[in-house]
Amino acid sequence: MLAALCLFFLTGAWAARTQRELAGGLVRLHVIANSDAEADQAAKLAMRDRVLDILAPALEGCGSQDEAVDIILKHQAELEALGDVRVTLDREYYPTRDYDNFSLPAGEYLSLRVVMGAGQGHNWWCVVFPPLCTEALAAPAEDVFQPLGSNGEALVTRDGTGYVLRFRLLEWWGELAARLGCNS
Repeated sequence: MLAALCLFFLTGAWAARTQRELAGGLVRLHVIANSDAEADQAAKLAMRDRVLDILAPALEGCGSQDEAVDIILKHQAELEALGDVRVTLDREYYPTRDYDNFSLPAGEYLSLRVVMGAGQGHNWWCVVFPPLCTEALAAPAEDVFQPLGSNGEALVTRDGTGYVLRFRLLEWWGELAARLGCNS
């Protein structure tokens, strides 16, 4: 029983450290619509496109999360001028998310939040740095994921079904930590 408990905590510590390392190389983008009305949902997607039109060229060639944060903060006023939006850069919990060519484990990530109006509608999210929201996935995966290093790249790119167990473990551990109030 003691050995199982030790294994449980060691596995959890590994999962938490792995997710933090990955999160340390990313900036997520989270656009939240005013409401679920059809017009507000269309406006959300238009806002996403406008945000990416501003940030994608600015972040081109960016090599680290810190560098990306500096660039995003320099563009914050420009993003806020896009309309009735609140733009913040803060930590936020995300569930595991599968995209077309990669998947990200659940956990806490630095997040550029663009909240439209009342912020009561469905949301849209992706990764603004490295530029995984854009057509950057047309580039070779090793180029897009280079800022994450080899460990990060191994976690987010599909390697057969190898990521599934790791992500399920990370998601499970993240949810448990969130329930217990252990997230930093």
